[in-house]
Amino acid sequence: MTVCRGCCCGTARKHPGVDHLGQFDRIVDGVGDTGKVRASDCLDVCAQSNVVVVSPSSAGRAAGARPVWLRDVLDEDVTEGIVEWVRAGGPGVVDAPDLVSLFMFSPSRRVRSQLPG
Repeated sequence: MTVCRGCCCGTARKHPGVDHLGQFDRIVDGVGDTGKVRASDCLDVCAQSNVVVVSPSSAGRAAGARPVWLRDVLDEDVTEGIVEWVRAGGPGVVDAPDLVSLFMFSPSRRVRSQLPG
């Protein structure tokens, strides 16, 4: 999982009142040994901040899943839904919770190609 923490995502300047560090810690703690979580510099979709990209597990990739981009991840319920989805297997293994699916979006191919790994 990649959590954008660049120029807009994760900043009180753009999203005051959101506990960005707490959100990141919740994701890391919640995912635990289920997967890796990394903070990334700007993913170049600032209008959609905070952005989280959930990459499929090996089983999900084998099922044909691709990374899932989530926009406007500013709410504790959405963050918790993402964590639960990843712990349950994530893309290609289980469907995203309804609440999480409301935040899915598809960035341009150029932006998607910049995601590390």
